[in-house]
Amino acid sequence: MGVKFGSASAITLVGVGLLCQEVGASFAVLLFPQTGPLGMVMLRLAFSAAILLAVARPSLRGHSWSTWRSILIFGIVLALMNTLFYLALDRLALGVTVTIEVLGPLVLSIVASRSRAAWLWAVLAFAGVAALGGGGWDRLDPLGVIFALGAGASWACYILASAKVGSGLPGLQGLALAMAMGALISAPLGILDAGSALGRIDVLALAAAVAVLSSTIPYAFELIALRRIAASVFAVLMSLGPATAAIAGLVLLGQELVWLEIVGIALVIVASMGAVFAARRASRASRAASESDPAERPGPAEEPGPAEEPFSAPVP
Repeated sequence: MGVKFGSASAITLVGVGLLCQEVGASFAVLLFPQTGPLGMVMLRLAFSAAILLAVARPSLRGHSWSTWRSILIFGIVLALMNTLFYLALDRLALGVTVTIEVLGPLVLSIVASRSRAAWLWAVLAFAGVAALGGGGWDRLDPLGVIFALGAGASWACYILASAKVGSGLPGLQGLALAMAMGALISAPLGILDAGSALGRIDVLALAAAVAVLSSTIPYAFELIALRRIAASVFAVLMSLGPATAAIAGLVLLGQELVWLEIVGIALVIVASMGAVFAARRASRASRAASESDPAERPGPAEEPGPAEEPFSAPVP
């Protein structure tokens, strides 16, 4: 078929990671009656932080105030993103929630591409959202839509905050510290929402499973995959998130979608893929222009921005 085994394996890892994310989200929804969405946020962040801290073993010394400020901002963004995502899941179907949420990084990649043509993909994406409403706005809880849009905006902020922290701390250290910050920030409301459920072993075990499925496995698989496939290919694969979410919602939660909602999800997926290719073309054009002008060539320490890797962050 002309595809190397390593690349095919990497693509499979991305697909499995996407599936694990949505299975984890489905398990979280099933826990809402016991923990509430805010309790689930706290538990997921706490277990994810514990795993990351054990793996990364970040140092607490030797960091500047600027670095700690970036970590704190990253932690706030993590807590906010997960809170809004789970509040949306409490009111909307999983496939619909992820479809609306993906608009955040999609718009970020379009803005970063600095291409007028890229805005055509934004129009297509919002046409997809309109199609979601075409399935019956009465099926879409208005507050749930607001939460999902907020989660999308937070996801865009997550990409920027992650890049900021990642540039100052090696490996997973920055993410581990920020995740711990996020867990602490979400703890007061989470404890109030979960209440006595925090003393149940079965609830804690399922919450730990949510953290592993939603964060640990996908992030590990994505890191491995990015060593074997181009970031642009990875971004296209990540664009399929709304489809895997819709399938997981149907199979695990019994959340059926009408045909217009399915069309809306498909339009957002196509727009996401289009934005990836538009960003890639813009990046190539920018590099070509800088190479033709030695004064504008980037230094060796410069890293690719959102225009080159618009969906390289793990899904909430």
